[in-house]
Amino acid sequence: MRCALVQMTSSDQPSENLAAARAFVAAAAADGAGFVLTPEVTNCMSASRRHMHDVLRPEADDPVLAGLSDAAAAAGVWLLIGSLALKPDPGAPDERFANRSFLIGPDGAIVARYDKIHMFDVQLSDTETYRESEGFRPGDRAVLARTPFGAVGMAVCYDLRFAPLFRALAQGGAEILTVPAAFAVPTGQAHWETLLRARAIETGSYVLAPAQVGTHPHSTGAARQTWGHALAVDPWGRVLCDGGDRPGLSFAEIDLAEVAKARARVPALIHDRVFSGP
Repeated sequence: MRCALVQMTSSDQPSENLAAARAFVAAAAADGAGFVLTPEVTNCMSASRRHMHDVLRPEADDPVLAGLSDAAAAAGVWLLIGSLALKPDPGAPDERFANRSFLIGPDGAIVARYDKIHMFDVQLSDTETYRESEGFRPGDRAVLARTPFGAVGMAVCYDLRFAPLFRALAQGGAEILTVPAAFAVPTGQAHWETLLRARAIETGSYVLAPAQVGTHPHSTGAARQTWGHALAVDPWGRVLCDGGDRPGLSFAEIDLAEVAKARARVPALIHDRVFSGP
């Protein structure tokens, strides 16, 4: 399977981002990709909760989800919409947004959806603070989707730092782990590649991580910058492609025989031991 990782600089205007993402999907398909992956918050990158409330929609009414589902069907590709920021579904326990990843089949139908579990609540410096949980409601369920090209375990961005999630996905059968992201620059520079390679090595899985990059256009609120460097990593921890620091497409080939080979050489997924303490 030829995979294409989308690296984009989403603005805070969903219609603009839909047009850009649709173009990437079509270009990836034209270059032979059967699986295309877009980054976290493909539809809207904004630091303003008020603006998000004005432009976002619930899943059932979201034009970016509908448009990208149509794009996947038109191209005949599998599509991971890395995530969409969405207004809460009817009956949700509170008014916070969802940060939701979607796996779309080549017929345009939703195959799986995953709500980001771990919220990015950090203070990186005196001037850079994030409190994702104030605006987004965390998910509470790991998601594994079975496809003709392999079993896909879904994660989003900050989830990357929580190795037990990825171990659980791999032990549940995942051969491919998706980590769409909008990584901040300081943490991206320091940790992004190391963590992605670690998750691949620990689980003997492919890790596919499309990314947001650059300074994001915004009509209101503070400017956001993201690290980029969309990566594909093979089950032995080798980097197959790196999207660098500009929007664009990166391509990688997946061969599930490499998953079996890595797990046979180091069968750590079956070596768990019960222990006490500390």
